[in-house]
Amino acid sequence: MSLADQLRKRVEGGEALGREDAVLLSREPADELAKQADALRHSLMGDSFDLCAIVNGKSGRCPENCAFCAQSAHYSTAVTEYPLLPEETIVQTAVQQAKRGVLRFSVVTSGRRLSDGEVWSLCRAYRTIRERTGLQLCASLGLLSAEQFRCLKNAGVTRYHNNLETSRRFFPAICTTHTYDDKCAAVEAATAAGMTVCSGGIFGLGETMEDRIDLALQLRALGIRSVPINVLSPIPGTPLQNNKPLGQEELVRSVAVLRFLLPRSAIRLAGGRGAMPDHGKAAFLAGANAAITGDMLTTAGFDAASDRELAESLGYRIAPIR
Repeated sequence: MSLADQLRKRVEGGEALGREDAVLLSREPADELAKQADALRHSLMGDSFDLCAIVNGKSGRCPENCAFCAQSAHYSTAVTEYPLLPEETIVQTAVQQAKRGVLRFSVVTSGRRLSDGEVWSLCRAYRTIRERTGLQLCASLGLLSAEQFRCLKNAGVTRYHNNLETSRRFFPAICTTHTYDDKCAAVEAATAAGMTVCSGGIFGLGETMEDRIDLALQLRALGIRSVPINVLSPIPGTPLQNNKPLGQEELVRSVAVLRFLLPRSAIRLAGGRGAMPDHGKAAFLAGANAAITGDMLTTAGFDAASDRELAESLGYRIAPIR
């Protein structure tokens, strides 16, 4: 019996794996690790596959200096810049995504925090989306205040997104204009307002496998049940423009380890999937069970129809994971 098989049975029995076990698990043969992670996903979460879509609601000129980001004002990139989209544009985009079979919809904006006026505008748009569609509503608007979080909740937003990005140890290497504690405080404030939280990270920043494990353990401590995983697409003009792209086996191995540490969470492939030779198929057979469909913030993605077809070909059924 392999170590991955032994640990799968322990997790199925209700045990929360520790860091040492996770490090050992990450060194298992990739095929066996993926097989056991997929079996664990099927055992504890069934075959539901969650699809969400986002719209880049406000682009560029961000005052934060996240080293991976094309939208940071600290770097010279080719990103398109524009202020907050009109309410009707956001509503129309959501309606279109609902017609394509997407289950969740989120507005994502650049910047540390939106103004009160911008938040109130989005709340009006969210109320209209709720009236016109059956979409689950999400938001990713930065480090908001408690009052702004309550406004979103009252408008029908049930989930807030705020990525931790990486481990606490490695975070200062990619951002110095806000802290890891700032991120965690926003997650806790959104939870206090009555929303669930979507939080994950980016692989390929220069972090180690141990950093990814520590990220997963932090997410577990915060009670996160939706975990988006991005793979860095090096953007010309950013400090990470010369980073070597993450290999597919490394991604599969990382996703599988996350499934063991976050056994009842939706592990959601997000940005960077377009660069994968199989569009993420191997990761969906190694514990990942959700995706962001359509275009990302500054990179192209896949359309909902092709993502539904891919998921169903792997034995999944399109259904929300709450």
